[in-house]
Amino acid sequence: MDENWLIVGLGNPGENYRFTRHNVGFRVVEALVLQHNVRLREKDEAIWGSFSLKGHEVFLFFPQTFMNESGRAVGPFTRYRQISRERVLVISDDLDLPVGKTRLKVSGGSGGHHGLDSIISHLGSSNFPRLRIGVGKPVSPGEGPNYVLSSFHPDEKLKIEQAVERARNGIETYILKGSETAMREINGDGDKT
Repeated sequence: MDENWLIVGLGNPGENYRFTRHNVGFRVVEALVLQHNVRLREKDEAIWGSFSLKGHEVFLFFPQTFMNESGRAVGPFTRYRQISRERVLVISDDLDLPVGKTRLKVSGGSGGHHGLDSIISHLGSSNFPRLRIGVGKPVSPGEGPNYVLSSFHPDEKLKIEQAVERARNGIETYILKGSETAMREINGDGDKT
């Protein structure tokens, strides 16, 4: 086996949060779970499972700590499984991208996302890849916390479904073909949606 990969979807646990804007990271990882028929287990503040992809063991990971404490689950798992930061791919929602746009970066700051802040803190570095999915902006900045906990409007749902599919496929491209090829696939979403 080559080095392991950890694919982290960010979101809040519980059915009442499942289809909120904040949980789009969970939805991408759920799509991978379904595609690869992964058996999930719950342990140490996370739900996780794994599958093999052409010689790579890929762990799929849902922190159960609530968004702002995501690093509390990610940090220990990464150390226990000896997964390098460069192979911890975190999927999150992004208020600065239009609904359905997807962007992959190999490192960077948190952009004010508290889930990413927590992971940066617990990994001791921001040097890990992240895949951001646009959920649109609230009308006023003060509405941010309520906005990310709201559901998508009917006219946004297709864009999000397409983004989840593009992200799911792009993650496999990243693992198998590297970041540049994956960025062309994930970031090249144009205005098709």
